[in-house]
Amino acid sequence: MSDAPSDTEVFIHESAYVDDGAKIGAGTRVWHFCHVLGGATIGEKCTLGQNVVVMNGASVGNNVKIQNNVSVFEGVELEDDVFCGPSMVFTNVFNPRSHISRKNEYQTTLVRRGSTIGANATIVCGTTLGEYSFIGAGSVVTKDVPDYGLVVGVPGRRVGWMCKCGIRLPDSGEGTCKACGEKYKSHGNSIERISG
Repeated sequence: MSDAPSDTEVFIHESAYVDDGAKIGAGTRVWHFCHVLGGATIGEKCTLGQNVVVMNGASVGNNVKIQNNVSVFEGVELEDDVFCGPSMVFTNVFNPRSHISRKNEYQTTLVRRGSTIGANATIVCGTTLGEYSFIGAGSVVTKDVPDYGLVVGVPGRRVGWMCKCGIRLPDSGEGTCKACGEKYKSHGNSIERISG
């Protein structure tokens, strides 16, 4: 096993493939059996777990954690500090058929800063996950998720709000996080952080 890289080195495991033209930021770690295609962009201090694929045209911000068995397809943009749980799924076409090429119909999926996507969740293309949103394990997201929204189920529905630190807020969305002290104010179908 190789020594762990420094914060400034890019580490690519000997079993991984990184194609010419791929852009990978300092301190990023690409682990076993990954494939990063030539048109992919990956920021600094990211971790790509075992068997991760990052396709041409995909964009990954800084400090993103992508756990085992995740494919980041063309049209998917992950902003800074995103967490993708094991075996979660992105899509990029609404109505795929093997006998019809729909490469000109790829939809954009935007995962905003600090979002968490739980294990085995599916994110249907064309959606935006708001900042610090939290998608429960196994959920299927078919529509946009507001900032700090907690989404669970099939199809996914918002059932509450999450603090920036990852702790569930009171159902009203009003008040102070018991873990970190951040304060939030509800505005119906949205909330805002008012301190921190």
